[in-house]
Amino acid sequence: MFKSMLACCKLYISESRNPTSLALIEQAAKAYPEAVVINKFKDEIYNRVGYTLVSPLTMDSLSDVTPLSNAVFEMVKAAFESIDLETHSGTHPRLGVVDHICFHPMAKASLDQAAGIAKSVAADISHKLQVPTYLYGAANEGGRTLDSIRRELGYFKPNSDGNQWTGGLRAEISGLKPDAGPLQSSLAKGVVVIGATRWVDNYNVPVWSTNIEAVRKIARKVSERGGGLESVQAMGLAHGAYCTEVACNLLNPSITGADQVQHQVQKLASEEGFKVGEGYFTDFSQEKIIEMYFESISCDST
Repeated sequence: MFKSMLACCKLYISESRNPTSLALIEQAAKAYPEAVVINKFKDEIYNRVGYTLVSPLTMDSLSDVTPLSNAVFEMVKAAFESIDLETHSGTHPRLGVVDHICFHPMAKASLDQAAGIAKSVAADISHKLQVPTYLYGAANEGGRTLDSIRRELGYFKPNSDGNQWTGGLRAEISGLKPDAGPLQSSLAKGVVVIGATRWVDNYNVPVWSTNIEAVRKIARKVSERGGGLESVQAMGLAHGAYCTEVACNLLNPSITGADQVQHQVQKLASEEGFKVGEGYFTDFSQEKIIEMYFESISCDST
């Protein structure tokens, strides 16, 4: 039972260019070796890094205090201590130094367990670090979605020239009261959004064009919200001097997978006269992550 229940956390931090900050964040996780950092995805253009952590659960994990929750909190604390959002800029939207945290059940773990861990981490961040915190998915009583929070807080609108997000969070958050923590955000920290959901794949497709508005229209047509592919969320983001990306969340990969997204982006881009590159995942598959976790603990025990 100990090995058959796992929880995964995807932790997204608004920094990728400062090696000192990243080293402090990664060192913080090492205090809880049962929570294994399986993947690190760093994008210097977006100025964003994503960490994937996995930890075992037992029936006692219903207490919500786990190696995973402790490791994630310490990484978040290190991020706030070493990163100032007011000096940050990148072409990926963000709401705070720690932009997004999501917990996923793996193997035989339940979504309720993942939600419990999410709420525990949110309570610690909001009270101990005094950062406004929003809950979504199974961690929110009403099942509020991640994109609905982001939309209300102006997440998808660049606040600087060149399709950049620059400086501290200046959105008015009083219209969407945080679930926990102070009612005002600081420019240096911003806010944190924390949730629990079933597995989500992140898949980005390069489009060789600098026409960001045209690529955003493609992204809208790809997304379910725009009448496109079921269980897909998509946005168009500048990614370097000659490239734009259709960045996608595949909310249910068993319904709509990367191949379908790739095909649809290619079809829509060709209608605009744009060439498309091969898409890529920003993380391993759920099955591969489980395999890598067990390989990691097997190596540690020998």
